[in-house]
Amino acid sequence: MRIRIRDVLLVSSLYDLFVFEEDGRLYELIHDEYKGLNLSNAPELTRVSSGHEALALAEEEKRFDLIITTPHIEDMNAAEFARMVRDANLDIPIVLLAYDDRELSSVLSSPDASLFDRMFIWQGDYRLLIAIIKHLEDSLNVDHDTRTVGVQLILLIEDNVRYYSLFLPIIYSELLSQSMRLISEGVSLTDKYLRMRARPKILLCTNYEDAWYYYEKYKDYILGIISDIDFIRNGKPDPEAGIKFAENIKQQFPDIPILLQSNRPECAERASQVGACFLLKDSPTLLNDLRKFMMDNFGFGDFIFRMPDGTEVARANDLLSLEQQLHRVPDESIVFHAQRNHFSNWLKARTEFWIANKLRPRKVEEFNSVSELRQLLISTLREYRKIKQRGTITDFKKETFDPDNSFARIGGGSLGGKARGIGFMNFLINNYQIYNRFKGVSIFVPPGVVLGTEVFDYFLDENDLRHFALSATDDEAIYRRFLEADRFPEDVLYQLTQFLDVVRTPLAVRSSSLLEDSQYHPFAGVYQTYMIPNRHPRSDRRLEELLNAIKCVYASTFSRRAKEYIRVTSYRLEEEKMAVIVQKMVGSAHENRFYPDFAGVAKTYNFYPVPPQQASDGIASVALGLGKTVVEGGNSVKFCPKYPQHIPQLSTIDEALENNQRTFYALKLDAQLDMNTPSSDDTVLEAYPLSVAEKDGTLNYIGSTYSYENHAIYEGLSRDGTRLVTFAPILKGKIFPLAEILEILLETCRRGMGMPVEIEFAANLSVPRGRPREFAVLQMRPLVISREMEQLNVDEAPLEALICKSDMVLGNGVINNIYDIVMVDYERFDRSKTR
Repeated sequence: MRIRIRDVLLVSSLYDLFVFEEDGRLYELIHDEYKGLNLSNAPELTRVSSGHEALALAEEEKRFDLIITTPHIEDMNAAEFARMVRDANLDIPIVLLAYDDRELSSVLSSPDASLFDRMFIWQGDYRLLIAIIKHLEDSLNVDHDTRTVGVQLILLIEDNVRYYSLFLPIIYSELLSQSMRLISEGVSLTDKYLRMRARPKILLCTNYEDAWYYYEKYKDYILGIISDIDFIRNGKPDPEAGIKFAENIKQQFPDIPILLQSNRPECAERASQVGACFLLKDSPTLLNDLRKFMMDNFGFGDFIFRMPDGTEVARANDLLSLEQQLHRVPDESIVFHAQRNHFSNWLKARTEFWIANKLRPRKVEEFNSVSELRQLLISTLREYRKIKQRGTITDFKKETFDPDNSFARIGGGSLGGKARGIGFMNFLINNYQIYNRFKGVSIFVPPGVVLGTEVFDYFLDENDLRHFALSATDDEAIYRRFLEADRFPEDVLYQLTQFLDVVRTPLAVRSSSLLEDSQYHPFAGVYQTYMIPNRHPRSDRRLEELLNAIKCVYASTFSRRAKEYIRVTSYRLEEEKMAVIVQKMVGSAHENRFYPDFAGVAKTYNFYPVPPQQASDGIASVALGLGKTVVEGGNSVKFCPKYPQHIPQLSTIDEALENNQRTFYALKLDAQLDMNTPSSDDTVLEAYPLSVAEKDGTLNYIGSTYSYENHAIYEGLSRDGTRLVTFAPILKGKIFPLAEILEILLETCRRGMGMPVEIEFAANLSVPRGRPREFAVLQMRPLVISREMEQLNVDEAPLEALICKSDMVLGNGVINNIYDIVMVDYERFDRSKTR
């Protein structure tokens, strides 16, 4: 919605103003209503009693979006005032607000009626003013919002001012209440906001021709129609205009819900004949019946599964419960609703336009069986829920959290630098559809939750740890005090318990401080990451293990190492706050071991390129098992994603043997954690020889064999000999597109960040048959490069200006304390005189 009514000029006599004010509470009532419905700021009301004063104010301030006037003004009548506004060429809508039909009758029967954009009757309900404002906003925005977003419309056809003044507050109240219900299903703050803004719009028509014009223009967006039966058609009253309108609509779209209303009870049968519902305007329950019709037919409430005879068999209040109920309800119920487009109508009312438009064209007759139809509905809903959560950090809810896909937040405050990087990486992967770019490979950020920094603050303050932690210098004492602390927010404990109910695989508990992974002071390696098997049969024990890991991450904020590092930056330790990421680990279980087939680090900038590589081509380091091998500088395979077969460290057999990875790290699934001491890598990780990986089958993808007899290296493990980790089957044999994936990811990340970056990744190829192999991006952070290294370019230097030249250099930089350079002519150099 681009155009909003923000300032309203209310022009009325003092008595009319007194009536509207209700003892001075009019603005407060409107403000409270806006606030209660989560609407944006309530419009400002400026009240004057003089027509001349109102005109002068409107001309001078130029800020009013709407003028509401009553028939009685101090110095003129409403028609005179409206004519003065028009003559002044003020492009402001004018609404006439009267008290009864008699006040309007003289205006309606005169040419003065055209001076007003709309007329209403005040019946004591302050919500009428909100309805007037929303109705005008809908009229101004309908074309843009339907075309760009697909927002739905409700056509209200009524020429009686008293009735539409009665109906509009009821309809808008239901629409806004529906939006409030949908907000709770939003996966993020942005999604909640969009749901609120994408509510159906109401178009009010007072004659047949206008109604048909809007229907033809917006027929693809019509959610439903509420119509009088007796109104103007072809310039004169037609007692069956509504019947004819409904009949024409139903011939084109039989499933559009239509409600016809009349003071004549005999019209009920005619309405039924054309497939419309009917309400008697004189009914004492008219307004309640109108609400019920909207709830039942416009999809404003639960989706009620019914049998063809109307018997209710199940209910669904959101997409997840709809998917769940579709597994259980009888075939007859699914066919009944599918034939009438009830599924797509309900989804449109809930602002789920993409999936509604995908389902709407499908007809029951297209399917070979009801089972096939049922499966399509279920799979489409499941895929849509995944799409909505991809690339978004959602608010954690057990009911909507997908343990294979979601990345959610628990607690308020910041997510920290590392979580922001992960969230942005998630966004890039999904926004550029990298997740399914390679056939048979799923590229993703591992699912998990982030504890916001407010949880950190609560933990420090409620356990009286802040002053101690800032001043203590003994790491052992800090960790001991943090592990002894036991006060966490109750809602956080409950949500973590729910998280562990749905996630039963090993977890990595990572730091995500405010300063971590910042552009100029990356804190990589300063804070700790803890891994837990998450396999204990008792859920309370698993929660205790997770909480201990979180406490240890908090404690690492104040470790001696962290304090020394932050001292050399421009920051203060008091500024630092810690969020915590709890992520599923990537890999597979092999007996009592859990590890990925390989893991590594890739950078968009290579400090030591070897021709034909360029520094901007990037570099990757990969190793068998957990990434600890690469991060701690162990033997790994280094290659440029652009030239994956050019690996200098494997250029000779001797170098390959010397640089070979001999052990790999895996998580011990049977590790016994001591709740009174910090878990260390020694507790939960173990180094295994390559023979174990060969037995597990993970060496097959990355291994080669050295034959002592032939002094040769052969790709694969089919021969006897020494096993080597060369990644030849992947980088040369192309059994997995590692280089291609890294090349795309690095370029996408570099462009997205606008600077060089570094990513950590892990891959799981040991998946069940039929499932895609997994490539997970664990982290993304800026790669700090000094300016002289970024901008140096000697390609265009003239040869005569060069003192020396080499194609084999190991990078470049600045050394400030060199004052003399001795150049030696290699051809004239006499080695015999060297001392």
